[in-house]
Amino acid sequence: MREYFWIALLALGLAEISAMGGNHLPEAALNLNERFFDEVRELIKRRMEAKPLPLAGDEVALQNQRSYDNVPIPAASVPVPVLVENWPTDQHSFGQVTAVSVDPEGNPVIFHRADRYWDVNTFNESNIYYLIEYGPIKEKTIYVLDPKTGAIKTGWGSEMFYMPHGMTIDGHGNYWITDVAMHQAFKFRPFESKPQLVIGKRFRPGSSVKHLCKPTSIAVATTGEFFIADGYCNSRILKFNAAGKLLRSIPQPPEFLSLQVPHAITLLEHLDLLCIADRENMRVVCPKAGLKSSHGEGQPAATIQEPDLGRVFGVSGYGDIVFAVNGPTSMLPVRGFTIDPRSETIIGHWGEFKNPHSIAVSVNGSALYVTETGTNHQTNRVWKYVLA
Repeated sequence: MREYFWIALLALGLAEISAMGGNHLPEAALNLNERFFDEVRELIKRRMEAKPLPLAGDEVALQNQRSYDNVPIPAASVPVPVLVENWPTDQHSFGQVTAVSVDPEGNPVIFHRADRYWDVNTFNESNIYYLIEYGPIKEKTIYVLDPKTGAIKTGWGSEMFYMPHGMTIDGHGNYWITDVAMHQAFKFRPFESKPQLVIGKRFRPGSSVKHLCKPTSIAVATTGEFFIADGYCNSRILKFNAAGKLLRSIPQPPEFLSLQVPHAITLLEHLDLLCIADRENMRVVCPKAGLKSSHGEGQPAATIQEPDLGRVFGVSGYGDIVFAVNGPTSMLPVRGFTIDPRSETIIGHWGEFKNPHSIAVSVNGSALYVTETGTNHQTNRVWKYVLA
């Protein structure tokens, strides 16, 4: 800033000298001005060598960033999910497997409903959970699986949840969980029964900044900031700092983004995008996450909406791409998709499912997992894919 002050002063000095007539100034004043100008020139030279002066509004940099964002990913560099046959090696008796995530050690972890089902008798018209008197699910609702065999390594979460929905495990091994019956989102340290952080009011749905209503999913940034998809009732995304202070609601004016059941969310931090499975709008939308700066917040989101996409249930980011799964939609195949948000296109199809609900990719990209919800242990299951 000091250099810009001297540059401004130089301009004023030149203007003053011109106005007074340089040839009529005293010699001492001319010498002083010459020394002054020499110092300013030296400052400008050092400044230019260190860093070019910014262009107005950094428009060139922004234009370069926009151009970079629109460069499609080369097809040869896109990993293809390949099904691992006969995984898991043993049959499990899970309830509806609503979520899967992968812990820092590479273990797939599932969140299931045990003997609970969500049907027309679960909530009233005000979104109040009907079955509070039955208490929380007695069985363990979270199981850590062996990535090689799919065998259960350990489990927890008994007597804690009423209607499981979303689960994300961050880079530190913390569990981020949503329960649609309690209308709450939780952060747990690994295997602890008392939450470190709670968002929402227990069994009290609402649309204020202190309430949630059937929240669906959570995405956590390496910065500690996190996003909650406040999904079924409010159709909004809430952004919080690491301490749980609300920073932003998506959408908000002047943002034109109408969501209908944001069912899952994932972050592409390199691109500073939050990608949303906008289920009932049958698309994936990726607004700016605002992790690097607030620039771009409120601008039109990258939108992937093609005829074969259908109702998108799950999304998981890996690098600069998104893997997604749709659910049953009239006359459309139920399968997986590989999406490039920068070109706003589907760049691959894979898999064949009946009723997938969630998807997760391991941190090192070695495996991808898809869960399905059904009516028995054969349809409530987890699929494993390797990324070739």
